[in-house]
Amino acid sequence: MLQRLYARTLALAGHSRASAWLAGVSFAESSVFPIPPDALLVPLALARPDRAWRLAWICTVASVLGGALGYAIGFFLFEAVAMPILSAYGYADAMHRFEEWFQRWGAAVVLIKGLTPIPYKIVTIAAGAAKMDFAVFLLTSMASRGMRFFLLAFLIRRFGPAVRAFIERRLTLVTTSAAVALVLGFVALRYL
Repeated sequence: MLQRLYARTLALAGHSRASAWLAGVSFAESSVFPIPPDALLVPLALARPDRAWRLAWICTVASVLGGALGYAIGFFLFEAVAMPILSAYGYADAMHRFEEWFQRWGAAVVLIKGLTPIPYKIVTIAAGAAKMDFAVFLLTSMASRGMRFFLLAFLIRRFGPAVRAFIERRLTLVTTSAAVALVLGFVALRYL
């Protein structure tokens, strides 16, 4: 089922309103949709590299707005809505671990997890369930999601179609490396 949904999402890249679909997928993925916006961002940016920055901006803004919805679901409707959504995707156990991480690490969790391919909906719902400060949540979401999507736009503009296979196979490696670099930067600022 997910493979079919992925293929349908990818097909939206050829639609005349592809930018609107990109915004919709980015918004929905942040709270309920299982397919990440990268599936649409990559082919759109490859088709029009001159629009890669604009597309990354659309992804970022829509993702953060969708994240606000995910936060609200976790904050106000955790038992009624959030747990059924997370259970449907098999993330119920992961939710409890994230809540513990939020209590311990706070904003750093959003920064790091927003960069990685870990489903962002878990991060947004968990942030709301953990009652994380909403302004901090929005700022860290904007930073992490922006870094993720603008990194993809940069790679596509710099390397063109040759990077598509690399991104599809190694997106986890690229974004996790960026998250590690971000954490090391914070550690260096704090202790040096």
